[in-house]
Amino acid sequence: MVKVDGGGDLRSSLNRLQELSLWPFLTRIIGYLNEHRIKSYVVGGLLRDMMLGRVVADIDIAVTSDGPGTAAGIASAIGGKHVILDKINRIGRVVVADQGAPSGKGQWEFDFTAIKENIEQDLARRDFTVNAMAIDTGQIGGDVPSLQLIDPFNGLDDLEKGVIRVVSETALESDALRLMRAIRLAAELGFSISQPTETLIQASSHLLAGVAGERVRDELLRLMVLPGAGESMLYLDKLCLLTVIFPELAKTKEVEQPKEHYWDVFGHSLRTVAAVEFLLRQGTLEYAGNKVLAIVPWSDMLSDHFNQKVSSSPRSALIKLAALLHDIAKPQTRAIDAAGRMRFIGHANEGAVMIAGLLSRLRFSVKEAKLVETMVKHHLRPGQMAQEGLPTSRAIYRYFRDTEGTGIDILFLNLADHLATRGPNLILSNWKEHARMTEYVLLKHLEEESITRPAKLVDGHDIIDVFAINPGPQVGELLEAVREAQAAGEITTREEALGYIHDCLLSKAG
Repeated sequence: MVKVDGGGDLRSSLNRLQELSLWPFLTRIIGYLNEHRIKSYVVGGLLRDMMLGRVVADIDIAVTSDGPGTAAGIASAIGGKHVILDKINRIGRVVVADQGAPSGKGQWEFDFTAIKENIEQDLARRDFTVNAMAIDTGQIGGDVPSLQLIDPFNGLDDLEKGVIRVVSETALESDALRLMRAIRLAAELGFSISQPTETLIQASSHLLAGVAGERVRDELLRLMVLPGAGESMLYLDKLCLLTVIFPELAKTKEVEQPKEHYWDVFGHSLRTVAAVEFLLRQGTLEYAGNKVLAIVPWSDMLSDHFNQKVSSSPRSALIKLAALLHDIAKPQTRAIDAAGRMRFIGHANEGAVMIAGLLSRLRFSVKEAKLVETMVKHHLRPGQMAQEGLPTSRAIYRYFRDTEGTGIDILFLNLADHLATRGPNLILSNWKEHARMTEYVLLKHLEEESITRPAKLVDGHDIIDVFAINPGPQVGELLEAVREAQAAGEITTREEALGYIHDCLLSKAG
């Protein structure tokens, strides 16, 4: 809870800025603004986060001058770089390198917004009350006995109560991305969204369709990274936003599944996100506790793997996205076979095709989209790899070859799929067997690197020279056959490899 009594606690909060490596840059910026007689105010995130005792992330400064022009002058004065963020609203950004910055980027980012009329009118155009507070920069670091917090919309009161509330009824129309930002901010701060604001978001949800894909993508990924991503997806749906982002998901609602499934396709998809989070040690499941989690393999190596960046996104966020979309093609592939069984034949392949276009629409990078597409395409492979007992070395080799660097991710997606299929009806003995198979495949992959990258015994030139074969696809096919046999432990030397190729050619000739 935030308490401000005569400016005392607010002063303490702001004085903590002096403990950050941000402080020298901020004082130089304020000095520049004073020298050029530019009235300025610290607004939004910096005040909010300092009063909550959180890590400072956003540094927004409102100025009575041109935002980009001011940013350019400040960048020159403090040795930073500047960019224009928004030409229409005249917002400029200054970036300064600093390894002490907590963002993980090794830099601080200062955004300068032009005040069009006065600070009160500027705050009236902001999104939520907890972001619509300001303080004159002249009070920062000075010996002012009583600080004046400019708070025309009672943001401090909402901060104390833990509530996200729009500044005005037109706030969402001004920038429809705020529809998603409300949910992300609530998840980030552990706040709730006020009932009137929830109602306004639902009524305005259609506006999100007009927001640039890359902006929607960034907010979605920020949600996926936060704890409780599964709950956030449910909340997005409650507020009618999820199917605006992914219209294709609407068709999965109320699509019945075989009896072993606890939820319909849509409910299963959302709960697979929560199951992934549970398996990655980032959240809990109401129907599965430590007993279920303890038998799932985990290590520092796996933690590092899921923290890796693909383009600019953590793998952990992308596997949650794959979890949300992995059954997206089930509605059009649903059929009843001759025995009366419900089937979804080809839904993984069709889903992968849909993913390519869907993520392109949201401006995901080629690498990000390919990773999610591959996970969806092969999300059933682990179960198919071990129909009876543990998979063979040959099967493991083929699995990691075909999954193109996403083999570990798919193993965990497949486990999450299992959890979200059975839900509260999870059969522990089956779960143990699934976890045991996953651990075995991981051990084979991690302890015997030769399974996925066997040492080369022969190359294309050997095949062409020894067997008088013309260059072409057949050479590649023979090389792959040798690698597969080597991974299965059937051959270990150059001589055995050449003999194996000889037998392959004889078999084809026959």
